[in-house]
Amino acid sequence: MLELLDSCDSRRFRASKMQINPSFYTSSFMAVAAVATASPSSLIYTRPSSRSGGRIPGSARRTTALVMAAGNGGGRTMPHVLTVAGSDSGAGAGIQADIKACGALGAYCSSVITAVTAQNTVGVQGVHPVPEAFVAEQLRSVLSDMAVDVVKTGMLPSVGIIKVLCRSLQEFPVKALVVDPVMVSTSGDMLAGPSTLSGYRDELFAMADIVTPNLKEASALLGGMSLRTVSDMCSAAKSIHNLGPRNVLVKGGHLPGSSEATDVFFDGENYHVIRGSHVNTRNTHGTGCTLASCIAAELAKGSPMLQAVQRAKTFVESALDYSKDILIGNGPQGPLDHLFDLNTHAHTAGARSFDAKDLFLYAVTDSGMNRKWGRSIVDAVKASIEGGATIVQLRDKEAETRDFIEAANACLEICRSNGVPLLINDRVDVALACDADGVHVGQSDMPARVARSILGPQKIIGVSCKTAAQAAQAWADGADYIGCGGVFPTTTKANNLTVGLDGLKAVCLASKVPVVAIGGISAANAGSVLEISVPSLKGVAVVSALFDRECIGTEARRLKSILMDTSSHAKLSV
Repeated sequence: MLELLDSCDSRRFRASKMQINPSFYTSSFMAVAAVATASPSSLIYTRPSSRSGGRIPGSARRTTALVMAAGNGGGRTMPHVLTVAGSDSGAGAGIQADIKACGALGAYCSSVITAVTAQNTVGVQGVHPVPEAFVAEQLRSVLSDMAVDVVKTGMLPSVGIIKVLCRSLQEFPVKALVVDPVMVSTSGDMLAGPSTLSGYRDELFAMADIVTPNLKEASALLGGMSLRTVSDMCSAAKSIHNLGPRNVLVKGGHLPGSSEATDVFFDGENYHVIRGSHVNTRNTHGTGCTLASCIAAELAKGSPMLQAVQRAKTFVESALDYSKDILIGNGPQGPLDHLFDLNTHAHTAGARSFDAKDLFLYAVTDSGMNRKWGRSIVDAVKASIEGGATIVQLRDKEAETRDFIEAANACLEICRSNGVPLLINDRVDVALACDADGVHVGQSDMPARVARSILGPQKIIGVSCKTAAQAAQAWADGADYIGCGGVFPTTTKANNLTVGLDGLKAVCLASKVPVVAIGGISAANAGSVLEISVPSLKGVAVVSALFDRECIGTEARRLKSILMDTSSHAKLSV
């Protein structure tokens, strides 16, 4: 049972009760959200009654958070992460790392401090826990007012503080809880006593959407279990999952004999081995805090769990690589530069992060068609956007680099003014030079992982794929989406093997990232593509159907109308 509490004063509550089934769905909750919107003071928060065992079903927790946010008016909101962790005076880990990591990924980060530490690159010189009552006061201050999406935990120095946090989350539900079970600092200093293990296992894990232990922490949670292989990590992930969290990520950065940074993700059904490059550097202080915070930020932005984990790992790998030669402090472990993207790419007004909805009508330019119709690439891009294109890819295999960059800059100005992402086909150098929103690469081009390391975690990376295996590799390499095709025969690429609608559907079902269909798609067959009704298929990419026509804008409007009609019938998420 959940208690819906109403009040005209946030400090005094009158309780009215209603039964909520654990299988409660978001759609069922919208009537309540409507009440909250109409009368924001009437619904303050929800909490579990004692008979519910203290556990709020995941769907109910998420929809409850919607109700809490419903009364905030029509202003623009930001993804919001609350970090509950210790303060690091050296600013490499703890809440300082959490705030920087979330900010770098576009999420607002508030904080509740559980302990104040004296530490630097040499180690931890002292730990001063914050009194439990004041931790509770901090939690109430933030959670009762600021519409938190995700809570991320770090250092929780006592069982008492864990219990305080659990009570607060029962009173003020959020969309997700990310638990980083911090027990030992990177330098080997103890940050929490053995008694906190029972608090994690008995109290917090049952509420967690994901737990992110490293090898030492996973071993401690499982009574000293030896973890020396990927198989051991899989066993540990399953055992920790049995303790209650919905997902587990066992981090294997220090796996003996491994030349890669290998993590194991387990969702209760499937294991996913996520491999990354091992960066040789002393500057690893705070990597665990950073990874968990990045996962929290991506979840707050709406990413699915597996994609949030992949993007977080990519961010940490990029930060390590950028920071590998930074000299801060005289100790053995220096900090990361979380804001490396500000230094590697000038901030450009209008740039924004990837949204799968952008793939709906994907316009791919063709230099030969532009010459045929006597149009510049800039005019072609402008016309396609005016007609409704939601993303643009510049493809020009013939232009000189200087000319291509000049044209890309002009197109980027048009795209940014209209809120449309601009990608460059294949040419990572051009994308870097003009600060485009990303690149699209083929199977014979630069690997997506390398493109990601050059462009950074904020840029969009797309990969052409024909098979489920290629789609899996694209995801492992950090791609944001894949382009699958050719779906139908096309004249824009010689000897291009078609996959057909069945092949497209097979790849979509296997893909862990959004898919856009490409190849021979026109107004005559675009509807049949979306009618395969696979959730990962987000749109179609077109070349000739737009740019080999007299009026690009007219054709774009026609295509978008067909797609919208088809998607509404097929219930495709757009």
